[in-house]
Amino acid sequence: MVRFYQQEDKFLLSVDCIILGFKENAIHVLIAKRKFEPLKGERSLLGGFVRKTESLNEAVARVVLEYTGIENVYMEQVGAYGDVGRDIGERVVSVVYYALIDMELYDETLEEKHNARWMNIKDVGTLTLDHNQFLADTLQLMRRRTTTRPVGFNLLPEKFTLPQLQSLYEAIYGRPLDKRNFRYKIQEMDILEKLEEKDKSSSRKGAYYYRFNKEKYDRLLEDGYYFSL
Repeated sequence: MVRFYQQEDKFLLSVDCIILGFKENAIHVLIAKRKFEPLKGERSLLGGFVRKTESLNEAVARVVLEYTGIENVYMEQVGAYGDVGRDIGERVVSVVYYALIDMELYDETLEEKHNARWMNIKDVGTLTLDHNQFLADTLQLMRRRTTTRPVGFNLLPEKFTLPQLQSLYEAIYGRPLDKRNFRYKIQEMDILEKLEEKDKSSSRKGAYYYRFNKEKYDRLLEDGYYFSL
C-alpha cells in the first residue's frame, strides 16, 4: 500500500471537553485528577486522544458519554490549542469543546470511577497544563452565545420556573439581572410553554413551570428571527 506524507512530522491530537452543569444557582464544571503520567494526580478537565476511526465530534461525544453517562448533549467547539510546549509528555494539539448537561441526568457512580467531582467554576483554582485557559475561553464564548441563542436551556431540566431560568442566566453572566426586564425579553422570544403545574418548594403561592419549545425555536430561526437577551 502506498503511504503518503512520510516526510512530515507526526504528533498527537486530543479533544478536551469542559463539561458544565447548573445547580445551587451556580455553574459547575466536572474536574478529575489525572490517573496517568505526566502530571499524575493534578486536577484536569476531561479529554482523550482522537482515534483513527473517529471524527472530532465523535471523539468528544465519546468522552462526554464516558464521564457523564449521557448521550446527545449540546456541544460546541471552543478552539484549537497547539503551542509546541503545552504538554510536557509529547507534542499534542488539543481541540477544545464545551458540553452543557442537565445534572439531574448525570450518573453519579462515574465520580468514583473517574476520580471526578463537580466544582463551582468560581472555586476551580489551578488546573493542569493550559486547562485554565480552556475554561476561561469557554466561559467567554458561552456568554456571547447566550445573548443571541437560548443555549442555556440545555443546562436545565425539561421543566423549570422563571426564577430558576433567571438564576441560570445570572450565573452565566456573573451578575444580577433586572427581573422585569429579563422576563420581558424571555416572554418576547415566545419560545416557552407555560405548564399548569407549579413548584411550591420555596413559597406557598408557587411558581409555574415552563418548558422550552425547541421546535418553535428552530422554525423561527429558519424564518430569520433574531434573538437578543
